[in-house]
Amino acid sequence: MPTRSRCIVAAFVAVVVALSSADGFAASRGAGGAAAALTKGIEARTLRNGMRIIVCPDHDVPNLAIYTYYRVGSRNERPGITGISHFFEHMMYNGSEHYPPGDFDRIMENAGGSNNAYTSTDVTVYQDWIPRGALETTLRLEADRICCLSFDSTSVESERGVIFSERRTTTDDVNEAVLDEQVQSLAFLAHPYHIPIIGWPSDIERWTIDDLRTYFRIYYAPNNATMVVAGDVTPNEFFALAEKYLEPIPSQPEPPAVRTIEPPQMGERRLVVRRPGQVPYIQAVFHRGRANDADAEALELLSTILTGGESSRLYRRLVDEEQVAIGVYDYMLEGFDPGLYRVLVTVSPQKGAAACEASLLDELAAVGREGVTEAELTKAKNVQLARFWRRVATIAGKASVLGEAEVFRGDWREGFGAPDRYARVTAKEIQELARTLFDESNRTIGVFEPVTESVAAQAEGGTR
Repeated sequence: MPTRSRCIVAAFVAVVVALSSADGFAASRGAGGAAAALTKGIEARTLRNGMRIIVCPDHDVPNLAIYTYYRVGSRNERPGITGISHFFEHMMYNGSEHYPPGDFDRIMENAGGSNNAYTSTDVTVYQDWIPRGALETTLRLEADRICCLSFDSTSVESERGVIFSERRTTTDDVNEAVLDEQVQSLAFLAHPYHIPIIGWPSDIERWTIDDLRTYFRIYYAPNNATMVVAGDVTPNEFFALAEKYLEPIPSQPEPPAVRTIEPPQMGERRLVVRRPGQVPYIQAVFHRGRANDADAEALELLSTILTGGESSRLYRRLVDEEQVAIGVYDYMLEGFDPGLYRVLVTVSPQKGAAACEASLLDELAAVGREGVTEAELTKAKNVQLARFWRRVATIAGKASVLGEAEVFRGDWREGFGAPDRYARVTAKEIQELARTLFDESNRTIGVFEPVTESVAAQAEGGTR
C-alpha cells in the first residue's frame, strides 16, 4: 500500500477509535491536521477557455473518478422553459457529432467504466468512474458532447417523452413529492428556487429546438464548468490531455446572473393538499442561508441532533414517546442563494396531523429556547466527522468534496477544512441558529390529507 494511503487509513482509524470514547470529538481534533495533509499533491489550473481543472492524485488502485460540474440548474430557468436543465442531463447521453446515440455508454462500459449524472437547483453534475486505461477515451467523449452535442429532433422528442413519464412516476403519482413541490413553490415567492427541477408539465411539452440550442450554448460553455479528477493520474498527465481535448472548445459570454433576491417572509404560510392516499404527511420548511455561509456546519450539526437516527430529538419525541409520527427526516436546499431547511414527517393516522404538528413545532422551538446539551453536540460532531472521513476514503468521495468546495465555496481547499469547522461550532451558536431559523414568521407548513378516490374525484369535478 502506498505511503500516502497508509496515512489516510491511519487517520481514519484514529478518528474511529477516538469516536468510541465519551469525549471522542475532543480526542479527534487532531484529525484536522490529517485532513490538511489530504491537499498534498492536488493541483488546479484554469484552461485558456476558462474551464477549471482540479487533479487529486491517488494511486491506491488504477481507477479514476471524473466529475464535471456545470453551474446550471433550475434557478437559471424561467417560465416557459422550466425543467430544461434536467432535460440536458438526459440529452448529454444522446449523441454528438462523432458519437451517435448510445455510444457514450457503450464505449465507456466496454472499457470497464460507468457513469451517472444529476441535476439540482444550482448545478448539473456528470460523473464518470473509469479504469486508468480509459482516461483519454473518456476525455475525448466528454469534449465531443460539450462542443458538438446533437440536437436531432427524433432524440429530442424521445427524451421529452421519457422526462414527461419520469415526472408522472416520480412526482405526480407520489404524494410526498406532490406536497414537496407545492411547499417549495409557496416558500419562494420571487426567487427561481420555486421552480421544480423536473419542470412543469406544460413547459416539458413545449420546449423548442431553438430553446435547447440557446440554453446549451450559454450554460454548457467550458468557462461555466469545473472538472475534478481523483485517482491514478498525475496532474501533468491530466493537464496535457485536458489541453488537447478540452481547451480547444471556445468559451462563451458569461451566463446572465440570477439577480432576484427572495424578500423576507413576513408571516407563516400554509397549504393543504388533499389526494387519495394512506397516511398524512407534514412538511415544515424554513428559510436558511447559502451553502457557503458561516453557519453551514452549525446547521448540519443541528440537523443531526434533530433527525440523526433513532436517538435524535424529533425521532424520540414524535415516534417513540408520543407516537404521533411513523417517521421523520430532514434535508436542505443549499446552493448559491439562500435556500431551505425542511423537516418531513410521516404522521400516525391514529393521532392525526394536528397533534403531530403541535409536537413538531414545540420541539423545534425548544432548541431555540433551551439550547442543546454538550453531549448532544459532541455526538453530532462525532457523526459528521466520521461521515467526512468515510467520504474522503474513496476517489469518488474526494472528487465530490473537491468539486462542491470549488463550486459553492470558491476554493477546493475548503473541502478538507470541514473537521476544523465542525470543531469550532459551539452549543450557543446552535441555539442562536435555531432561535432565528425556527421563528414562526420564517416557516411554511404543508399538510397532506389523504382522501378517498370518490372525494378526490368530486373535488376535481367541482373546480372545472
